[in-house]
Amino acid sequence: MKEIMNQEQISRTIKRMTHEIIEKNSNLESIVLLGILKKGYPLAKILQKNLKDFAGITVDTYPIDIKAYRDDLDTHINKVNQGFNLDKKTVIIVDDVLFTGRTVRAAMDAINNHGRPEKIELAILIDRGHRELPIRADFIGKNIPTSSKEKVIVDLEKQLVTIDE
Repeated sequence: MKEIMNQEQISRTIKRMTHEIIEKNSNLESIVLLGILKKGYPLAKILQKNLKDFAGITVDTYPIDIKAYRDDLDTHINKVNQGFNLDKKTVIIVDDVLFTGRTVRAAMDAINNHGRPEKIELAILIDRGHRELPIRADFIGKNIPTSSKEKVIVDLEKQLVTIDE
């Protein structure tokens, strides 16, 4: 495995992303962070803490389970409202790695069960390319060109980003 980012780099990158979110959004009170389960939610919680520290605002942060909305999995899971309302909110979908774009598409489909947001933005720690859908992140921690066979592993507990070849 090849180390791409260490603890200090990850921390600095997430702080920069937080400042970009603050700069781009004039109405921070309307922001809702949706962290895609499993790895996007812990990242969303870090962004939430940083927004509190840097801007003095506590934004709602929820995990979003997108399994029922995946078009590449044979699932028979009911599509349900997960208990939050996104009407007229600025929703920022948060995930660790952006690859084909299918996870983000599923998250946007899931959002439809939670109201109609004012707008949807995307915050990604690692963008590795290889998109299959026309999806682009608004807030990118780091672009890492990879081959389609490589796997990018984000471990927020160990504070490491690695590539497994």
